[in-house]
Amino acid sequence: MFGWDTLVLLKHLLDEGLTKTDIAKRLGVSRRVVHHWIQTGQLDRDLESAAPRTMRPRATKLDPYHAIIHDRLTTYPELSATRLFAEVRSAGYTGGVTQVRAYVARVRPTPEPDPLVRFETPPAHQGQVDFAEFRFPWGKRYALLVVLAYSRLLWVQFYPRQTLATILTGLEAAAFAYFGGVPHELLFDQLKAVVVGDQRAEGGRLVENPEFLRFARHWSFRIRACRPYRAKTKGKVERRVRYLRSNFVYGREFVGDADLNAEALRWLDETANQRVHRTINAVPRERFEADEHALLQPLAARSYRPLVLPAERTARRTALHTVLPPAAGIVVEQRPLVHYQSLIEDVAAALGLAAEVA
Repeated sequence: MFGWDTLVLLKHLLDEGLTKTDIAKRLGVSRRVVHHWIQTGQLDRDLESAAPRTMRPRATKLDPYHAIIHDRLTTYPELSATRLFAEVRSAGYTGGVTQVRAYVARVRPTPEPDPLVRFETPPAHQGQVDFAEFRFPWGKRYALLVVLAYSRLLWVQFYPRQTLATILTGLEAAAFAYFGGVPHELLFDQLKAVVVGDQRAEGGRLVENPEFLRFARHWSFRIRACRPYRAKTKGKVERRVRYLRSNFVYGREFVGDADLNAEALRWLDETANQRVHRTINAVPRERFEADEHALLQPLAARSYRPLVLPAERTARRTALHTVLPPAAGIVVEQRPLVHYQSLIEDVAAALGLAAEVA
């Protein structure tokens, strides 16, 4: 027989939708034990009535003044414990402030949290974009994820850098092609490659990267950005990041970037976009094909040509100097040092002959 608190936690984790494997890891037991608890009816017991007995609390000096504290907190729920301590002392309380603070923290009324309203968008209206960092044996890689908000159709590929060039390449050559069209708007986090500044909290406006703004106009989508510290606005793609970590990357081995991205595309087609999504109770690929695909904006007639795009950093830095690659179109001829020594001697001899003639 296992403890009451363990069974309550098990029931809670099952209600949250965790798999039995994840629950076993959380509780530090084998998956067979979890199955045993369920099959033997452990969770069918009345866990509320089976709660462990607790010792009767000891009487304290503060007990006669509980009614005063309750009455004051009912009228003024934000009243501080220090203020209440002064008031019960005026009423005759002779104990310390620690008891008051502990009791107030236990009984202070807390307002009901605002209900989380899930914001849904119509078909083809919005796509959500995010990066996620991963580490592999051959180095750090950044997953670029794009999810269509209506159908939850997901696309992902991995890149060595989290740059504007990566975003442009990923969206144009991969994501838009994978979807077969372009949503009317894309929602980003506060990515520096996309958002230069955000003064909306002070009554200002969002300042987009000029190059990316030009890219958005070329592909006819609006740029939207989450307000700072408002990650729930982009919850659909945030949840896909967790799903990518747990269902694709974790427990798999890859031999390199090509294998990683090929396996990611196969995982999208066979698993991620073919399962029943619990929030929408539908298969993303089926919902996409039925309701969303035809409403996407058509692909642009030609690829985007960057106007000003910073080159990828290819310089090899050392402690003493920086070696930059040669500019395009310039051929650099490399010769041994002996050749340059002979050139110096020839120049010196020519200068000496000119001096004698003079």
